[in-house]
Amino acid sequence: MLTIKEIAEMARVSRSTVSRVLNESGYVSEEARKRVLEVVERTGYVPSQHAQSLRTKKTRVIGVVLPKLGTETAGRVVNGINEILSEQGYQILLTSTNLQAEKEIEYLRLLKSRQVDGIILSATNINDNLLAEIKQLKLPFVAIGQDIPSVSSVTYDDFHAAKAMTELMIKKGRSKIAFIGVDEADQAVGVMRKQGFLQAMKQNGLQVRKEWMVTADFDIPSGSRAMAQILAETTEGNKPDAIFCVTERIAVGAMQTLKETGFKIPAQISITGIGASDISKYVDPALTTMDYENETAGKEAAKMLLAQIEKNILTHKKIVLNGRLIIRNSI
Repeated sequence: MLTIKEIAEMARVSRSTVSRVLNESGYVSEEARKRVLEVVERTGYVPSQHAQSLRTKKTRVIGVVLPKLGTETAGRVVNGINEILSEQGYQILLTSTNLQAEKEIEYLRLLKSRQVDGIILSATNINDNLLAEIKQLKLPFVAIGQDIPSVSSVTYDDFHAAKAMTELMIKKGRSKIAFIGVDEADQAVGVMRKQGFLQAMKQNGLQVRKEWMVTADFDIPSGSRAMAQILAETTEGNKPDAIFCVTERIAVGAMQTLKETGFKIPAQISITGIGASDISKYVDPALTTMDYENETAGKEAAKMLLAQIEKNILTHKKIVLNGRLIIRNSI
């Protein structure tokens, strides 16, 4: 394997010049740069990543913590992150908590021990232990999906997305609207979307029935069970005429239960969710939803992280992305 010393001799420059060309740092004359790059191309020289890390104190690896692999949302976020980072020569080290909150801290520590240059966390549950761990990292850090104090974040406008979705059903003539949410440990999905729903109901003078507000997990079977729970609390003359679900997978499960119990969608009952995944297009009827453009979130998070790495400054920048309403046949 060739060494930098041999490359320098072949290009008739110093070793430090070769190093500056390879690392794209410092001044190098155009003539010297051309000679070095010609030798590199001719010989097929590949710099040792380990050696580069020792010199630059950078691994050019970014840690990414996701709540769950295999979902469309996660895939879109990662695609966005990777598009920006790969252009700058960075690689991604992916981890998944599988929706286990305690794993977030475990993986943050693991990634730091692997000497990543920065971390992007797609957070779910924000608690004091996680906040303390993030503070101790002292690494470039960006959160996606949750507004975490004192760190940079890319979030979605969950409050107004839920409010707009609820108001859409009200404008369609629905007034008995049920709600299926998630645990409020998730500030964005569990709290902000619930508050948006409640605000829309209040501003339109509509009653919120406690027994029609239930929680589910982030999956289809849980949505189905939650819908069955709501229906068990209804009487023949007093049934909901609309359901707002905080995620699409919950909505798909709820639709399944509604169909099994004889409800016609949307003739008798409307249903909406948030997410704009492929499944929302292919269920029958197609689901009215909100597109958060997750790939854009991944790109913005990657840009924010790179800015911190390049400037060697831990910033507290906040970006809030708006959703795009997609009206289909479920309302």
